[in-house]
Amino acid sequence: MSLIKSISGIRGTIGGKTGDNLTPLDIVKFSAAYGTWLKQSSDKENLKVVIGRDARISGKMLQELCINTLTGLGIDVVNLELSTTPTVEIAVPMENADGGIILTASHNPKQWNALKLLNNKGEFLNAEEGAKILEIAESENFDFAEVDELGSIINKDNYIDKHIDQVLKLKLVEPQKIKQANFKVVVDGVNSTGGIAIPALLKKLGVAVTELYCEPNGHFPHNPEPLKEHLTDICNLVKEKNADFGIVVDPDVDRLAFIDEKGEMFGEEYTLVACADYVLSKTSGNTVSNLSSSRALRDVTEKHGGTYQVSAVGEVNVVQLMKDTNAIIGGEGNGGIIYPEAHYGRDSLVGVALFLSHLAERKISVSALRKEYPSYFMSKNKIALTPDLDVDGILKAMEEKYANEETSTIDGVKIDFPENWVHLRKSNTEPIIRIYTEAKSRQEADKLAQDMIEEIKAVIA
Repeated sequence: MSLIKSISGIRGTIGGKTGDNLTPLDIVKFSAAYGTWLKQSSDKENLKVVIGRDARISGKMLQELCINTLTGLGIDVVNLELSTTPTVEIAVPMENADGGIILTASHNPKQWNALKLLNNKGEFLNAEEGAKILEIAESENFDFAEVDELGSIINKDNYIDKHIDQVLKLKLVEPQKIKQANFKVVVDGVNSTGGIAIPALLKKLGVAVTELYCEPNGHFPHNPEPLKEHLTDICNLVKEKNADFGIVVDPDVDRLAFIDEKGEMFGEEYTLVACADYVLSKTSGNTVSNLSSSRALRDVTEKHGGTYQVSAVGEVNVVQLMKDTNAIIGGEGNGGIIYPEAHYGRDSLVGVALFLSHLAERKISVSALRKEYPSYFMSKNKIALTPDLDVDGILKAMEEKYANEETSTIDGVKIDFPENWVHLRKSNTEPIIRIYTEAKSRQEADKLAQDMIEEIKAVIA
């Protein structure tokens, strides 16, 4: 398994040989490269970096290696310990820090971990900045501090509480209405830090919480990607507890999915749609999502008189287009909510609070809310990569085959047919080609996906 070095950070599996996996030496090298880049990019004498981690088994090891590498460069570190991705993102500007590192492999299984790198705004680095860090890592041109100039470590383990307080102060969040609604909710925290943050937020809002897999021990009880096939337990428990709905987050709490009161998926794509519907009903404005996201966001945006635009996949790409178009809400169809009133990062705590406010105001069930939105169905598939596969050649062949259709090549190849679409792209986070399709029925979406997979296999052959 090769290390994956991309716009989403440095990601790999724990153990194995240096350079092939995410080993202790690789962690030190890339931490040193990031710290060196910060020093080269700043004219400040004293630099500060915020570090937080999800509950992965390897997280403590990564944390200590990163912290000691940065202090070895003479950089001070604010250590948040167990945290969430959006919590680290808000902590960077709150601490007046020069950057941040989140130690998480997001939705990947437990053998994976990663370094996700932030700038001084608490936002992900762009492609140019990431390339510079990889160049420094390759050269290993590091200049460590002398003994009297080593950095210091400041431990702060209360940032999840600060994050919750910030969410509760958002003007469109309605704590009183939520309390009066007397919601009962089941939470699946996949035994990571969502099991700390989401129940704590809900309890502050007066919501009765049933916790499922909320012990942050890093032993994921199911595949941590919040897809229907992985969520049988919470679907059953929502019905058993007669709950109003269920909440599912991934290990670093930047992806959010809901289960309705019948134990059915609300649809990960519709997390953003519902939150955007609520925000747009209160504030006029525009929205942004990526090429792999549902058309439903476009439909809801236009219903409210706004303009919808689409970016390449990757949070940094969505954020940049949101800034360029003054979008008031955006995100990704994987359940990632970006609400600039809070910060420019995917944030499940913000998403939960907006969704609860929407429900409390509408006074309808989650299943009834879902029926109000355009009905699209998505199929998400993948093809594993091998070293001999020419991914660019495959995508080029598919583009040429469908040259008479409406296509986009800003990120892989997206083919827009009149009634459905398919998006083919190489993943930033796994050694796979992703095949996403959307249509007006489950059968049509699945068939389109399988047809595309067969066509790709024919190109490979």
